[in-house]
Amino acid sequence: MAEVVSPVPGAGRREPGEVGRARGPPVADPGAALSPQGEIIEGCRLPVLRRNQDNEDEWPLAEILSVKDISGRKLFYVHYIDFNKRLDEWVTHERLDLKKIQFPKKEAKTPTKNGLPGSRPGSPEREVKRKVEVVSPATPVPSETAPASVFPQNGSARRAVAAQPGRKRKSNCLGTDEDSQDSSDGIPSAPRMTGSLVSDRSHDDIVTRMKNIECIELGRHRLKPWYFSPYPQELTALPVLYLCEFCLKYGRSLKCLQRHLTKCDLRHPPGNEIYRKGTISFFEIDGRKNKSYSQNLCLLAKCFLDHKTLYYDTDPFLFYVMTEYDCKGFHIVGYFSKEKESTEDYNVACILTLPPYQRRGYGKLLIEFSYELSKVEGKTGTPEKPLSDLGLLSYRSYWSQTILEILMGLKSESGERPQITINEISEITSIKKEDVISTLQYLNLINYYKGQYILTLSEDIVDGHERAMLKRLLRIDSKCLHFTPKDWSKRGKW
Repeated sequence: MAEVVSPVPGAGRREPGEVGRARGPPVADPGAALSPQGEIIEGCRLPVLRRNQDNEDEWPLAEILSVKDISGRKLFYVHYIDFNKRLDEWVTHERLDLKKIQFPKKEAKTPTKNGLPGSRPGSPEREVKRKVEVVSPATPVPSETAPASVFPQNGSARRAVAAQPGRKRKSNCLGTDEDSQDSSDGIPSAPRMTGSLVSDRSHDDIVTRMKNIECIELGRHRLKPWYFSPYPQELTALPVLYLCEFCLKYGRSLKCLQRHLTKCDLRHPPGNEIYRKGTISFFEIDGRKNKSYSQNLCLLAKCFLDHKTLYYDTDPFLFYVMTEYDCKGFHIVGYFSKEKESTEDYNVACILTLPPYQRRGYGKLLIEFSYELSKVEGKTGTPEKPLSDLGLLSYRSYWSQTILEILMGLKSESGERPQITINEISEITSIKKEDVISTLQYLNLINYYKGQYILTLSEDIVDGHERAMLKRLLRIDSKCLHFTPKDWSKRGKW
């Protein structure tokens, strides 16, 4: 079985008395700094030894979230400040730098703001950070309907797309709250009361901040969860949680799984197969008709998604599961969900590629498929915010490649420069206009030249795009899609 772990290297271990290469502070004597009660308690902050991506020792500041005693040896669950929660882990006493320990302040009445509770009592105060990057007045924002033209520019760029100045509009700029992945640092807004899966971070507590599943066995893979998922409490103490890879039901032992497999007739996700090309298939699953499978899929996905919550009411959602076929059946690779009716043009609620299949092009394939469905529906779409850090990277990459592909494919007619508008790009790609504009700003393509806005494609951008497209081997073939959209608004019940 392949052992699958988080793509970011975990912390390295050091035995007591071992001489390390750490460039940080030396490990303090265990009794050097203790609380008045004689022990390290939850809420303490101190440097903790871990191994970074370059396989070097470092001492980032971490917070103690929990303490447990196993056979007389204490273990501490730590969250590295300003690091993603998927790096949280249990560490031993030897990896703590007790000389720089910060004890929690005395408990006081936690102040509230806008009716929401503040930081957990007993923790050092957290600064509320809002990473908002404001686009300066000099940053041009093209009109949505003004035509754009293509022309060479003194050899410094291969081609440029010009847009006539029009009325200014609010744009979804890079770094705004909508795209920020640090929404949990500030006061969160209440989630929508429709089918939104956005997590209300005000309800976080010490339990949901900690990983509760040690390991999941899914088919031929073993997965190390990144985040908390609300599996039944009695299963969280098991060293391995066993899942049927076809119906996703969970069991407490290998024997339970083997007994289940003798009864489980599924060899593919339930629902309709709406796409197949080669070994890749997509299945459309109605959250109302296949409630058990949908709930189990949500439980599994929550292990790897931190910014989304879990609703057991899956009726308002459709799930599109991507699988890879072999002689044993259709094995789940990833999925995305979407609301049957979205008032905010969301074409994705949650999206996930399972860790064994990450960094192989499947994430972009899921995104491309979601926009292919939007094209058939005759709509433009956007993913529900906030995205995870990995999700944002995937979407930025997909938007950039798709838009550059359109711009580089423009051809002149009758010797005149070809023209295109933001609206036309949005209609061709089904990418929402705000995402088109924010991507152009992200690529730094917009310039003001001789009284008009132009999109300048430098040789570096063009060459980089061509290299990236050569590596992108997996693409959606619209001819292989057999999908008829439904008008859910006309149905009294889903």
